[in-house]
Amino acid sequence: MLRHLLQFFHDEDGLTVVEYVVSAALLVAVLAAVFSTWGSVLLQELATVF
Repeated sequence: MLRHLLQFFHDEDGLTVVEYVVSAALLVAVLAAVFSTWGSVLLQELATVF
């Protein structure tokens, strides 16, 4: 059991998957922030037109 845990911690292939997941989550967070900001600006502009 201990040998499997040590192999897991020394395995670097799993680390690349974690890096991809973290970078994808950061990308989604940034895009959500940008689009939510643009959405409120767009609603304000449409409110002045109508």
